[in-house]
Amino acid sequence: MILISNDDGYQAKGINYLINIVKDYDDVLVCAPDDARSGFACAFSANTPLTLTHRHHEKGVDVWSCNGTPVDCVKMALAELCQEQPRLVIGGINHGDNASVNTHYSGTMGVTLEGCMKYIPSIAFSICDYRADADFTPLEPYIREMVERVLRDGLPKGVCLNVNFPKTPTFKGVKLCRMSPGTWTNEVSKCHHPRGYDYWWMVGCYVNDEPEATDTDRWALDNGYVAITPTRIDVTAYEAMEQLKDYEQ
Repeated sequence: MILISNDDGYQAKGINYLINIVKDYDDVLVCAPDDARSGFACAFSANTPLTLTHRHHEKGVDVWSCNGTPVDCVKMALAELCQEQPRLVIGGINHGDNASVNTHYSGTMGVTLEGCMKYIPSIAFSICDYRADADFTPLEPYIREMVERVLRDGLPKGVCLNVNFPKTPTFKGVKLCRMSPGTWTNEVSKCHHPRGYDYWWMVGCYVNDEPEATDTDRWALDNGYVAITPTRIDVTAYEAMEQLKDYEQ
């Protein structure tokens, strides 16, 4: 069985397009948020009671929603809905890219990292198109190839795949990339309410901090390539350990 979730909600076009692709490979269990939960990263609900709602069933596909975060959805599915451990966990297809530092904010990546922490091969799929009616047609052959390969060969322990597609009708190819260093600037927009108080929107402008580097996910997407970034659970900065060795006592 393959477990699918997302952060755009069970009704989003991206997850439903993904279901139609993946159901050719195995039974599919969907447990996704009951509404949009973008930006929830690896958050889970420690103080909110969770509910599950059965939304749809057809041969080989069972769809549930949860009132929690994307990570809650994976935890609930594994604890309450799965009869056995899934062969694969997939997050997406996300409306909007999750490249560069967006990886750390992404609920889609939260799904994938949660699966990876459970030692289940896991993939996140995202496209650089925020529209609700985004065209996912060009993605299908690439998704099929990656799903087939991971089902056949697995992934290294503690490693998942963050896959991002550019917003183009065709792709030049596929690049295996490192995560681009980037910075969000002008992140807060202040407004004044007619009733006399201030409020703020979280917005922002992304800046690629290594625009000339050609081995990053951001460069690949900006130049029409599909970007695959192997992402690991272990975030230890091994290269800094020798420099920081004098911290030991």
